[in-house]
Amino acid sequence: MMQSLPNLVYIFADDMGVGDVSCLNEAAAFKTGNLDKLAAGGMRCTDAHSSSAVCTPSRYSVLTGRYNWRSVLKQGVTGGYSRPILEDGRLTVASMLREQGYRTACIGKWHLGLEWRLKDGGIASTYQDESQVDFTAPVTNGPVNHGFDYFYGISASLDMPPYVYIENDKVTAATTRRFSGMKDKQFMRSGVIGDDFEPAAVLPALTAKVESLVGDYAQGGKPFFIYFPLPAPHTPILPTEEFRGKSGTNAYGDFCLQVDNTVGRVMQALEKNGLSENTIVIFTADNGCSPMADFDELAACNHHPSYRFRGMKSDIFEGGHRVPFIVRWPKRIAAGSVSDQTICLSDLTATMAAVSGFALPDTAAEDSVSSLPVWDGTATAPVREATVHHSINGSFSIRKGRWKLEMCPDSGGWSVPRPGHPEESEGLPAIQLYDLSTDIAETHNVQDQHPEVAEELKSLLTRYVRNGRSTPGTPQPNTGGRYWPQLHWLAEGEM
Repeated sequence: MMQSLPNLVYIFADDMGVGDVSCLNEAAAFKTGNLDKLAAGGMRCTDAHSSSAVCTPSRYSVLTGRYNWRSVLKQGVTGGYSRPILEDGRLTVASMLREQGYRTACIGKWHLGLEWRLKDGGIASTYQDESQVDFTAPVTNGPVNHGFDYFYGISASLDMPPYVYIENDKVTAATTRRFSGMKDKQFMRSGVIGDDFEPAAVLPALTAKVESLVGDYAQGGKPFFIYFPLPAPHTPILPTEEFRGKSGTNAYGDFCLQVDNTVGRVMQALEKNGLSENTIVIFTADNGCSPMADFDELAACNHHPSYRFRGMKSDIFEGGHRVPFIVRWPKRIAAGSVSDQTICLSDLTATMAAVSGFALPDTAAEDSVSSLPVWDGTATAPVREATVHHSINGSFSIRKGRWKLEMCPDSGGWSVPRPGHPEESEGLPAIQLYDLSTDIAETHNVQDQHPEVAEELKSLLTRYVRNGRSTPGTPQPNTGGRYWPQLHWLAEGEM
């Protein structure tokens, strides 16, 4: 019997800017040929956004369809030993698709917290004394507890210990070594390293695992979902010898080309197994490019990872959360199509619910909107009412059409003006309003010229926060109590 539901392969780059994909940046200093080919066979989206400008919260939104700031994590990211932020019983896109008959796998960087057992029977915490961790005990409350049939990967970013592979809920090798750390572009913190773990070999190893899994799944006759969160081009920036010097820029550019090659290898595996026509392939990233890429070096080569957008990873500005997004599905998406609709990575859950025929309950995917009308070209109006963005320090912004309101005087991240540096933000208004139709670079704050627009967007954002959702349905509770460091703009009683 022919399989009707499509497969889904979701390739999720780590810290890769819009400008690093040549089909999205006409002035890119290098060509990402495989990504360009993916776009030529499908759709490139020019106004796609992660829900946050940093790693962990973006991953929460992708898997739950819920804005990250509704979780217990109100700012920053988790570490390699942090406890889980996914709530018990929370519907994920994996658990939803498994209910619909899909086989589900996560290969790569998890970074949503795990439960590491201590030798005394307790559970590890973020700043853990590694000598107390029992690496022979099961690692619990991870991917296999949140909808994935299979997991192979690493606990967090590749610059965070422990440096071990986890398969399902077990570390794959003994941990008799300790890594002393590296600096600069190859930045890694010191920590325990598994006997089978080599940092530069992680991306190739994960890619090979996906290739093998595609081959295995091709024999089964059931649809599958492979979530492939890459550890690259995040630090440590470690392109293998095959890619060193290939970009004509620096090691970061070379690593981007290795990411492009990874995409090509996955596409080839699908083609080899006759799965291309009925597989949705998505390529995107968790946030913008990190300054660890060395923007000055790249600019000297006429390459700009943030393209024409202001800011970088961490920021409330567009460079922090506007991300590359390419989707191919030959059965439904016209080859070579382009969309300028505003979409958010939280939309995956509702989109796949629409694709698979799953009826989402009110208690799930509260901020997810189906992109299916965008993909198949039937949308005649914006699919999203508005989109909320979030920075590393918990600053909020809301985008509706041409207008973007930022509830802070600064970047909310690492760009100037930086939070906590009053000399950089002295005299600036408390909020920022930009008309992106005429000022995509966010250089002219017009909040004093359009107070009615600022008030309308603030009211909408307040409603989204207070109702626990931004989509139609019964109001839902937010998670994590009342500690909201950047909600000073809410009136008394509104939270």
